[in-house]
Amino acid sequence: MAPPGPAGAHPTSAEPLSRSIFRKFLLMLCSLLTSLYVFYCLAERCQTLSGPVVGLSGGGEETGAPGRGVLAGGPRELAARPAAAQRKRFLQLKQWRRRRRPVRRDGGEEVAWEEETPGLAGGPGGSGAGSSVAEAPPGTLALLLDEGSKQLPQAIIIGVKKGGTRALLEFLRVHPDVRAVGAEPHFFDRSYDKGLSWYRDLMPRTLEGQITMEKTPSYFVTREAPARISAMSKDTKLIVVVRDPVTRAISDYTQTLSKRPDIPTFESLTFKNRTTGLIDTSWSAIQIGIYAKHLEHWLRHFPIRQMLFVSGERLISDPAGELGRVQDFLGLKRIITDKHFYFNKTKGFPCLKKAEGSSKPHCLGKTKGRTHPEIDHEVVQRLREFYRPFNLKFYQMTGHDFGWDG
Repeated sequence: MAPPGPAGAHPTSAEPLSRSIFRKFLLMLCSLLTSLYVFYCLAERCQTLSGPVVGLSGGGEETGAPGRGVLAGGPRELAARPAAAQRKRFLQLKQWRRRRRPVRRDGGEEVAWEEETPGLAGGPGGSGAGSSVAEAPPGTLALLLDEGSKQLPQAIIIGVKKGGTRALLEFLRVHPDVRAVGAEPHFFDRSYDKGLSWYRDLMPRTLEGQITMEKTPSYFVTREAPARISAMSKDTKLIVVVRDPVTRAISDYTQTLSKRPDIPTFESLTFKNRTTGLIDTSWSAIQIGIYAKHLEHWLRHFPIRQMLFVSGERLISDPAGELGRVQDFLGLKRIITDKHFYFNKTKGFPCLKKAEGSSKPHCLGKTKGRTHPEIDHEVVQRLREFYRPFNLKFYQMTGHDFGWDG
């Protein structure tokens, strides 16, 4: 029998066993807490990625380079998800594209959408180039998964400057099956030597069933553009937004005046000789409005059925009606309807109603719809007489009377 130890001492064999159990308990507890923390972080990350998807851009409204959607889940989940469900997610989560501040591109034009409450005073909005939608943040799961693919555009808005091309593009981007570049690529008039691979890389990624688009209004008056686009694809659908050529010329001049206040008056630029009333057709503001002349070049490479002519005036008075025609032309379901628009009396222009999940509507930027200077009435009348025969020929070529001579 072992002799008893000192008074108050514990058995030596029990002490190591107790400490071992305690250490194991602490180790298990730490492991459990660490696992819970890691799980919590992953859950937070997945929750962020499964939130708003969008980035249908630009940047140019435009704007900027094209954004990309964010889809939760791994490759297997993406493969299993029906295309309709993917498009629904794009439609539901477009509010990401509205949040970026305006930036400057292409000669100082603002390329961002305003956020405002209907009825509040603000800068005038309008149609034309220079406004775009902000794009989705980079580094999204869609990029990591290389979702979708970049395609050459199946449809291009080719003109005309100050006709309403920016408004049309941004209205179209409401459609979940339209993916468009926000900024104007100017590939077929300025950067053709960079090649189609460079051009394709500018395009946003698209899912099956979606249409890739871009808009560059100067294509319509560029002599080389029709042949170049035809060489890319003879099936390209072309959209031309046209507007009363007199009003368009004044709007064009107004935009230039805002950048160069020292330019001559509109009246002096209009005539080669005001005494004889001879119009200076070398001035681009006048030349662009001779639509029939430019259309002749396009019809040498594309049949008229592949071209849609949108009324800039109706794009203001009946945006849903014109968008219906465009959706039909592109073979899209009519998703954009009256419910997507409200008329802003302050701007004198239709704006998109607030998107799902957004608290504010979206209008074109303050640089749109500038107040036109007062132009001599006799000069305006002389211009209308000059354009009348060209307008009538254009009506005959397109089979549509735009009513500019009424």
